[in-house]
Amino acid sequence: MKLCRIRTENGIRPAAIDNEGLARDLSGHAADITPGSVEPGVLDHLRGINIDLLPVIAGDYAPILSDVRRIFCIGLNYSDHAKESNLPIPEHPILFMKACPASGANDPITIPRGSVKTDWEVELGVIIGTKAQHVPETEALRHVAGYCVVNDVSERSFQSDWGGQWVKGKSCDSFAPVGPWLVTRDEVPDPQALDLYLDVNGMRCQTGNTSTMIFPVARIVSFLSDFLTLMPGDIITTGTPPGVGMGMKPQKFLRPGDTVSLGITGLGDQRQNVVAFPV
Repeated sequence: MKLCRIRTENGIRPAAIDNEGLARDLSGHAADITPGSVEPGVLDHLRGINIDLLPVIAGDYAPILSDVRRIFCIGLNYSDHAKESNLPIPEHPILFMKACPASGANDPITIPRGSVKTDWEVELGVIIGTKAQHVPETEALRHVAGYCVVNDVSERSFQSDWGGQWVKGKSCDSFAPVGPWLVTRDEVPDPQALDLYLDVNGMRCQTGNTSTMIFPVARIVSFLSDFLTLMPGDIITTGTPPGVGMGMKPQKFLRPGDTVSLGITGLGDQRQNVVAFPV
């Protein structure tokens, strides 16, 4: 099942994507797609709906959940990306957070005021479906509701040149495009077998596969659950393959007028126009 939220003339509507790729209006069965909507009982109810009988709706994609409360991020989770960042391969998952609101899959990326190094990162997003606390790795995926595409947009100077933790370079407005869909776990039999790509202005920059993660999804969920309690609706971004602008020689970063396109096998695609900070 592929769930999403569509901005229409009558407000945001919850929707499911049918086999033809059309968005079908779920508002007669659910008020919205909320953190509570990804719990197993609610997902089972939605699976029982014949979506082919629902009206087709059109519009822009809104963030996949009405209230994304926490976005946890794993850094340097592909060895080639660690190498291009001139950083050692980590012994344990590196955890940081994005403190900005989630945005829709095709919403613009705004270059922050004072930015000179706004960068791109295609990542597999994991949406938690049930409370997870001290979860063994063998049971970790049972706590996953589904998966999505995330662009972990980053300002490298903010991230690294001003002391402290990475969160300040990860949390500018528009830095968390998620979606277009939440694809439920049953449609992703192996999260470690997904191709990722990202293009800037039509030029391929990132190509990867989740099989090359240093820490797989199950390990990440288990690891985080030993230090904090994961709750339904939490999103975990799992790291990016090589090809970010920071790692290029010479380095390349986003500018107003650029276009970023990215996607993951079976999880959909995103496309963002890059715009200047408003005067």
